[in-house]
Amino acid sequence: MRISAGRILILLTAMAAALFGASAAHAAQDDPDALPLPNDTVVDAELLVRTPFEAVEDTTTHTVVVADDYPYGLNGKKIFNPDPTRAIWMSALFPGLGQIYNRRYWKLPIIIAGFMGLGYGTSWNNTQYQDYSNGYMDLMSGDPDKKSYMNFFPPNTDEESLNKEWLKSVLQNKKNYFRRNRDLCIICMVGVYLLAILDSYVDAQLAHFDISPDLSMDVAPAFYTEPLTRRYSLGLNWAFTF
Repeated sequence: MRISAGRILILLTAMAAALFGASAAHAAQDDPDALPLPNDTVVDAELLVRTPFEAVEDTTTHTVVVADDYPYGLNGKKIFNPDPTRAIWMSALFPGLGQIYNRRYWKLPIIIAGFMGLGYGTSWNNTQYQDYSNGYMDLMSGDPDKKSYMNFFPPNTDEESLNKEWLKSVLQNKKNYFRRNRDLCIICMVGVYLLAILDSYVDAQLAHFDISPDLSMDVAPAFYTEPLTRRYSLGLNWAFTF
């Protein structure tokens, strides 16, 4: 009887597959950590070797196993995980850097506008304070060569017709008013600076805050009975689900 070379090749391939499956099943029985293999299962050598830092898909249960410290998501992109301590230091170094680090770019114009507005207010109030303060000191000194307080009046104003006591009271009140506004702008600038640091810290902490999809609020009209008059009244019923 003659046997062709093709039949011999098919026979050898079948014998090799049977021997490989038997050896893999025997190794799975000896190793307690090995995955259980059902009957008539073709062994995939890539699924038998798994590293703890890689996401591996289990074809039997259609689940994905990912290590806790695995930095990449299932789409292959690195998950953004900001550090709250680093966000604080960056925001303290320069206001707005913490928001850039947390990728909250829309907050940067608000912080810049706040500092620019308060800085302009501080400069303008300080200029007014210096003018009124110099005028008040010139008026109190009695030196005829120092009359900066006359700059607040038209050029044709007669100095002798001015009430010096009234002018002294006005200059003193204006000086105190602009000094208070200048100090208030400085305090607000410090507040914006601290608020930017706090905002960057909260954003970094809540970057991966898990909000359940069941969280919702329902508002519906409702009728209530007043305890004393026993009359019906219309109101709103708020229901929170979490």
